[in-house]
Amino acid sequence: MAWEIVVGIETHAQLRTQAKMFSGAATAFGAPPNTQASAVDIALPGTLPVANRAAVEHAIRFGLAVNGKINPRSIFARKNYFYPDLPKGYQISQYESPIVQGGEVRIEGKTIRLTRAHLEEDAGKSLHDAFSDKTGIDLNRAGTPLLEIVSEPDLRGAKEAVTYARALHTLVVWIGVCDGNMQEGSFRCDANVSVRKSGDRKLGTRCEIKNLNSFRFMEQAIEYEARRQIGILEDGGSIEQETRLYDPERNETRSMRTKEDAHDYRYFPDPDLLPLVIAEKEIEKIRAEMPELPSAKRQAYLKAGLTEAQADLLTSSREMARLADAAFKGAPAADLPRIANLIAGPVAAHINAEGFERALSEAFPGELRKLAATVSSGELSASAAVTVIPFLWKGEGSVGEIVDRRDLRQISDASALEKLVSDAIAKNPKQVADYRAGKEKALQSLVGQVMKASQGKANPAQVNEILRRKLKA
Repeated sequence: MAWEIVVGIETHAQLRTQAKMFSGAATAFGAPPNTQASAVDIALPGTLPVANRAAVEHAIRFGLAVNGKINPRSIFARKNYFYPDLPKGYQISQYESPIVQGGEVRIEGKTIRLTRAHLEEDAGKSLHDAFSDKTGIDLNRAGTPLLEIVSEPDLRGAKEAVTYARALHTLVVWIGVCDGNMQEGSFRCDANVSVRKSGDRKLGTRCEIKNLNSFRFMEQAIEYEARRQIGILEDGGSIEQETRLYDPERNETRSMRTKEDAHDYRYFPDPDLLPLVIAEKEIEKIRAEMPELPSAKRQAYLKAGLTEAQADLLTSSREMARLADAAFKGAPAADLPRIANLIAGPVAAHINAEGFERALSEAFPGELRKLAATVSSGELSASAAVTVIPFLWKGEGSVGEIVDRRDLRQISDASALEKLVSDAIAKNPKQVADYRAGKEKALQSLVGQVMKASQGKANPAQVNEILRRKLKA
């Protein structure tokens, strides 16, 4: 508690475009090495880069989503450094004049400020395990368009950093600018971690942990790095600003190189690229095409009476929200939480296993709505409704057909329930005596006996009412 962990996140989101940032080469993942590297990507003499319009539009879309300022004039710069998988010897990026300045992402009632978001090209990839005594270079990724999103150091601790990263991931996928595939490197984060004594206002020396492509690894890496820094400071040492890598097998970070400052990269405007000029009408056109954002959708769900947990799950992806909206359409307000529970439980399990194709079919959302209605009307118990979902998912008919075929309708006939309750009272004298002695839990045991005898089809509300009446008498 004597120390505070301060984190800022730099996120590289690969933009969903058919071509690279400055060439017409394909961006598809998984092609054989060096089959998608054009003359521009490998920097052959005489080639000239041309900015990808779709990538620029994606950057604008992101800037609007986070309420950032879209700069009407931004500059591409050369960032000079040596990497074996960067053929030009420099990366085309943006420095002093990025396309997006400012912005914010809200997480759990807290606002995380963004410094900037800028366009740049990705480097290639070094393949260290492909050969026993050599390193292979695959330039397929070289030139792929990236949006680097830089947060202010507003995050406190590993869990808050992961919450922010998850929210950012949901947002870029939701608005369609990134596919979010972390295994393929489409969304990867660098964490700038520092520690300071609680109450101090001055930031400590930061270390950057590179290329975190898993939320679990991000949390582990930040926690380890914070412990490492605290240990050094408590022993009287000092923190050296550096870039580090996280080793998940050993759960530790290790030094990669001394952290470079901006002047080390010798930024200067790229002479082959004109300034990027964006007309206001282009921005407004993109604004008009923006979908409702997850934050707004979440508030709408809360206003409709859903719990925070339900609203969070239904806004975890745009597909999940589409399913919910389709199932909610025309349903009475009282049924919305029940529909949300069905989606959050048994339906979500099927989606996780098989995807959204069945869930977003023409018929499925309407059948979910009908299923919730049968529970509200008393025709079906809540537990029986859950058993209907697998058959509904497989397309074995409508809710009504499945309920009839499986004999799942709830018993609500008063005379039938009276007999079931009387039998339970007669067969369980101890529970009856316990309840009459003031042990309320005994009533639930009796309810369970009735439900067992009815194979789960007795109306539990009516069973409770009849039991209380009979036991009181």
